[in-house]
Amino acid sequence: MEFINKKINPDKTTCPLDCYDGCEIEFDGQDLKGSKTHPVTRGYLCYKMDKFLKYQRIKTPRYKGEEVSLEEALDILSAKLKEFKDGNNLFLKGSGNLGKLQSITKEFFARFGFVGTKGSLCDGSGDAGIKEGRGANLLVPLYEVKNSEVVVIWGRNPEVTNTHLSPLLKDKKIIVIDPYRTNLSKKADLFLQIKPRGDLFLVFLLARIIYMQQLEDEDFIENRCEGFEDFIELIEEYHLKQLSKLCGIDIDKAWEMVDLISDKKTLFLVGIGVQKYITGHYVLRAIDSLATMLGLFGKSGSGVSFLSDSSYGFKKLFKDFQKRVTLPNIDFSKFDMVFIQGANPLVSMPSTKKVKEGWDKAKFRVYFGLYENESAKEADLILPVVDFLSKEDVRASYGHEFIGFMPKLRDSKSGISEYELTNFLLKKFFDDKLKDEKEYIKEFVSSNSIEKDGLLISKNYRDTPYKNGFFTESKKFIFLDEYDDDFLEDYEDDEGYYLLTRKDKKSLNSSFFSDEYLYIPPILGFSDDEEVRVISDYGEAIFKIKIDKNLRNDTLLTKTGNPKQNYLTPNFCSIEGDNASFQELKVRIEKVL
Repeated sequence: MEFINKKINPDKTTCPLDCYDGCEIEFDGQDLKGSKTHPVTRGYLCYKMDKFLKYQRIKTPRYKGEEVSLEEALDILSAKLKEFKDGNNLFLKGSGNLGKLQSITKEFFARFGFVGTKGSLCDGSGDAGIKEGRGANLLVPLYEVKNSEVVVIWGRNPEVTNTHLSPLLKDKKIIVIDPYRTNLSKKADLFLQIKPRGDLFLVFLLARIIYMQQLEDEDFIENRCEGFEDFIELIEEYHLKQLSKLCGIDIDKAWEMVDLISDKKTLFLVGIGVQKYITGHYVLRAIDSLATMLGLFGKSGSGVSFLSDSSYGFKKLFKDFQKRVTLPNIDFSKFDMVFIQGANPLVSMPSTKKVKEGWDKAKFRVYFGLYENESAKEADLILPVVDFLSKEDVRASYGHEFIGFMPKLRDSKSGISEYELTNFLLKKFFDDKLKDEKEYIKEFVSSNSIEKDGLLISKNYRDTPYKNGFFTESKKFIFLDEYDDDFLEDYEDDEGYYLLTRKDKKSLNSSFFSDEYLYIPPILGFSDDEEVRVISDYGEAIFKIKIDKNLRNDTLLTKTGNPKQNYLTPNFCSIEGDNASFQELKVRIEKVL
């Protein structure tokens, strides 16, 4: 345990939230403050964590709407588990807390025979595309971000989602690619207000120009890649004017971008919006192919950084489910008991109407979480969980290379931890128990961590990622060589509007704050606070509107966590990665009379 103990500060912890930054936090028993000595946090916290202790949380268990004691709630849960022991039961865990020990509940529910989930509501499609080309999805570590000369912010808004990255962007050439005119885009050296779903075609346009100008890194391609000729054959199927129309970017603007990134240490920071389509895996593999064409991988200050696979190389700690169903299109009606942990499926899953219809037919629904939300309000049994300050844990980050410890800093007067609940259920049903929490933490940390500059980092980042080869069987990058898209014909017509979502600094997915407005461009002729009906092929919803001049004229927008937005979205999955394809649609808008 000495390996871990020497790294744990009894007054510090790590933010558990689903965020790139994974900040280190100082806790004095009353307030949370950002650690000044941590290379990411630098002494300040985001809006959400700064106010974390002020958000109202669930403190008392409830059964059928009535408050009960924790002992009574556990007895009810045990009785229902016995009742549905031979039934079809579902366990669904969200990302409300990214600590590794949050998944310890699988030790019981997998053993008991529950069905688990596979797939993602977030980054699964892009992750799949990256792994097809690179073999493993590693980020560009922060020490390399500092060395870049040009940073391309593609479908990402670090001023909101990744605030601690902002200081590293100073004194660099900035290119922003986004359908929405963010604050950062207004300060950028070049802004490309791309057509929604046009990312792949912009890649093809840029790659055509690079190839025409003979700017590709021939040595890198010859020695570290395969399939380059197939990629060139693919992009040459499209004319420059056709690609310009498909992505909504003038050819001159594309030339300007190529001029800015040629022969420069260029870093692409890519967000999840570019891959919220059936074809999302193609997009990340194409962006990777563009960067590889320029020889950007394995070199200081260069590469492509998405949401990394932060578990890569680390020991898998807990059991997994023998049977799993795809997350984006779960039918809750097929299950007897549904156990929800740290998630809000009645808002966050696509096709809300179908989700609610299935939810209402499930025989018994349990919500295990920290905050009141739409799913908690309609659950049969609510079990409050203790917050991250009141339990032991550890986490890695999908946005940087550091490992963060989360020691227990205070006792909780209400709720139960994931560890405690799992121990209770294992004892009750199997006369078994878990190892000590610190043993699991030691196993995780020891499996793939090293010390660097006084901090623990993943071994994946002891050197520049991909410097010594990719993680494919051949150790070479595999270029994108195909693209198939049934939506293309509908995409090219001018009917309807693209519906996008973006993060808000006050909320995180459906937690903390909910902005229920629909944002629309001024050209549509509406006024603030008017009511409109938005209709898709999958449903409809009524919104109050706000006019937003930063939108393209063919685009509407909601903030993530809007409880109405997913009444409009389809519940089918991406071709690869089992990811929700939230943006695979167009909508119509009409005034409510």
